Amino acid sequence: MTESAAIEPEPERGAAIGSTVLITWPDYPDDSSGHARRLMAADFRLRRAPKLGARSPEKLMELVRHCTAAIVSTDPFTAEVLAAAPHLGIISRVGVGTDSIDLAAAAARGISVTAAKGSNESAVAEHTIGLMLAALRKTVAQDTWLRAGEWRRTGDALGRDLGGKTVGLVGLGTTGMSVARLLSGFAVTVIGYDPVVTRADGVTVVSLPELLRTADVISLHCPLTPATANLIDAKAIAAMRRGMVLVNTARGGVVDEAALAEALRNGQVAAAGLDVFHDEPPQASALLALPDRTVLTPHIAGLTLESVEAMVDHATQAVLDWAAGRVPTGLVTRSSRKRLSTAYPHDQEHDREEKINER
Repeated sequence: MTESAAIEPEPERGAAIGSTVLITWPDYPDDSSGHARRLMAADFRLRRAPKLGARSPEKLMELVRHCTAAIVSTDPFTAEVLAAAPHLGIISRVGVGTDSIDLAAAAARGISVTAAKGSNESAVAEHTIGLMLAALRKTVAQDTWLRAGEWRRTGDALGRDLGGKTVGLVGLGTTGMSVARLLSGFAVTVIGYDPVVTRADGVTVVSLPELLRTADVISLHCPLTPATANLIDAKAIAAMRRGMVLVNTARGGVVDEAALAEALRNGQVAAAGLDVFHDEPPQASALLALPDRTVLTPHIAGLTLESVEAMVDHATQAVLDWAAGRVPTGLVTRSSRKRLSTAYPHDQEHDREEKINER
């Protein structure tokens, strides 16, 4: 995607830093909100640069180079970006995933990273169940057929029950276990795999090969790490029960999308419900050409009015706690940097709140 905003001019030397917080979360409330007022009352300047699409590390370097704090979406905080932000003390995620941040580099530079753990797991779990049901019952395809004037109620238009199935959960952390609890009302058998979990309430913990082999529905709830990248590849899909349903509300990189698309075309996988993709937005994904076999949503599983409010509140409070010398909640890496009060270059243009959109 092209970037519509000009690069900000190089600041001139002058007044002392009041502390600037970069805000890239697109729906962060305006200055009249309680969240913004709390930051401004703590002498933070707000620099808004909402992430509305792909953002390059180079652009992020420009945005963050004079900032002491950042309240962020999934911006690419690479080691190079962090090196270009010498005063940055905290990166506060509006969300729970941190795979877009080089945590080792942040820790090495003494930059705190926080995530809003516990703020949206229920939302993700509910969306996961929705995707399971929609994929099994062909809800999206039936909606399309009906709007096209087709009244299809027999044959290949029929879906399947969730009740009576074996559901396999890959990842038994907070979100995975939230899904397990919701599934308890569906008369299903719940099995799960997690490399660090041996027992879980309501879940029979099994090996990954056994889960792939026996589950009718597989739902992914693991982080994206080198160990889980393309975890669901052609080999894993071939080991699954023919006609199974795959749901992914974790991270797109966990699934080999080309392999999944081929499995959907040949019937090895009957349907897939996906909220996350390798590239977001997924403009070139082969999955887009399979509307009758997929239910696709735009990485929105964790975003409801309620969960966004909770995540924004958490992210804001984390910055305020860091600025006050307190340990923020949801800490992933801990800062050794304190809020700066020394002279630092800026000009009036930099001092204004900026709205730099990327499209």
